[in-house]
Amino acid sequence: MTTRKVRHKGTSAGRARLLPRPPRKARADVLRPVTATEASAKIALLAAEAALDKKAAAVEIVDVSGKVDYADFLVLMTGSSDRHVAALADAVDEMLGRHGVHSISIEGRGAASWVLIDFVDVVVHIFQHDARSVYDLDGLWMDARRLPVPGEPADHS
Repeated sequence: MTTRKVRHKGTSAGRARLLPRPPRKARADVLRPVTATEASAKIALLAAEAALDKKAAAVEIVDVSGKVDYADFLVLMTGSSDRHVAALADAVDEMLGRHGVHSISIEGRGAASWVLIDFVDVVVHIFQHDARSVYDLDGLWMDARRLPVPGEPADHS
C-alpha cells in the first residue's frame, strides 16, 4: 500500500501526516480475454488476419475445444505456391510474435506444401491447394463449429 502526505490545519508547518492512499479503481478492459478459450480465439483471429493480409485463400477457424486435448482452435488456410505458403507462415509467426505469442514449433517450412505452426492452444495449418485436398482437415472437422473470419465469406464449399 502506498501513502501520501497530507497537511491539515493545526499541524505544525514542517510536519505532514501520512495517510493511506485509496486503492485505484480497476478499469474494465473489454479487450482482455476472460477465459483461456477466449484468449485462444483472439490468437486464432490474429493468425487469420495476418494470413488475409498476405492474400491467403479459404481461411477457416475451426473450434476443436473439448474435442481434442492438443488445441482449442485450428486455423486452416491455403497458399498458391510454396513461396506463398512460406510467406504466410512468416507473416502469421511475425504478427503473433508482435503480440507476445510465440510458436513452440514450426514444421514443414522447407518443402512448404504444408506448414504447421503450433501456438500451444492454436495450431495453424498452411497448405498448398493439392495438400489441403489430400489431407482434408476441413472434412475431418466438418461437424465442428467455425469462428467467423472477418473478410472471408461464410462458406468455402
